[in-house]
Amino acid sequence: MQRWIRSFFDTHRPKFEKEGRLHRYHGLFEAFETIFFLPDSTTSQSPHIRDSLDLKRFMSIVILAIVPVALFGIYNTGYYACLAAGESTAFIPSFIQGLFIFIPLLVVSYGVGFFWEALFAVRRGHGISEGFLVSGLLYPLILPPDLPLWQAAIGISFGVVIGKEIFGGTGRNLLNPALTARAFVFFAYPGQMSGDAVWISGGATDAVSGATALAISAQAEPGSQIPAMLDQAGLGLFELFVGRTPGSIGETSALLCIVGALILIITGVANWRIMVGGVLGVLGTGMLLNQLATGSFAAAMALPAYYHLVMGGFAFGIVFMATDPVSAPGTDAARWLYGFLIGALTVLIRVFNPAYPEGTMLAILFMNLFAPLLDHFVIQIRLRKRISHV
Repeated sequence: MQRWIRSFFDTHRPKFEKEGRLHRYHGLFEAFETIFFLPDSTTSQSPHIRDSLDLKRFMSIVILAIVPVALFGIYNTGYYACLAAGESTAFIPSFIQGLFIFIPLLVVSYGVGFFWEALFAVRRGHGISEGFLVSGLLYPLILPPDLPLWQAAIGISFGVVIGKEIFGGTGRNLLNPALTARAFVFFAYPGQMSGDAVWISGGATDAVSGATALAISAQAEPGSQIPAMLDQAGLGLFELFVGRTPGSIGETSALLCIVGALILIITGVANWRIMVGGVLGVLGTGMLLNQLATGSFAAAMALPAYYHLVMGGFAFGIVFMATDPVSAPGTDAARWLYGFLIGALTVLIRVFNPAYPEGTMLAILFMNLFAPLLDHFVIQIRLRKRISHV
């Protein structure tokens, strides 16, 4: 089988080379070939690269880290859909129901996204970037389960074209494409992205409420004890950590986000400084607000800081979104500050902007814009130190 596939690509490759009649589509041909075989590019002069880990396989490690989160998200989404419909909530029926909800969103994300990737690749005459392998999977995981497919298609189109391709494609984009797509859908169709009913497929019923921990926190009156309110709603600290709560398809389980983080850190794919900095930013800002809790935001300010680590999509965002090597800083000092500020902004937005209780998305996108500036300051400081020692 392998020999036949190799022969197929070898036979048709000349048609896609520079002098071939299909040379404009060389990027498409190369994208399909590297799915089956390792890249065979060689260098004629130094530096010589001795590594078979190309971008596609680099992204495959990220996908491997996302798989546990995705599988649990599929089950959790199906569980709440079955619960709302009064059907069996056993594992297999819940997982199958979750697949029926998730797969259409995934197909739309990859189908529409790769269409734009291929279109720009052919137009510019370069290969298709494998970076969308991750973005196309992350995007449906941060969406509500019942988002109309046409809205999902418009969102991913905006994320790929406006968030990435207009800057020159993968490696040149300032913003995370998946988060850019979600931000567009959120502001363009807020009715489909907010409220209690959107987090459960089929809508909330008397049997199950779609209220999330962040929504409960945002609606708390001064003097209320949010942890007690969460416990009463069945959204205690353990449930939030494990992920058995309503929410976006893939971002509810902080536990499995930690598993994904360990995979990315051990393999060296993601930088741990951003993750740790984000956690420190959440804890530091949360504890500071605990000491200043007063006024109309007293209840949210008094919420123990560690709740912010497991509520909403912070764990998912800081592990899989903030560590995007393209839109994050490249220097270690800047990474610490970048992660810390994402954590701090997440808490500040959640506490002081009840209209938008989930602050992680905006915090990451905002810091994406400042990532180059942080690197610039770090490099300038290092240069000044070196000059001063000359």
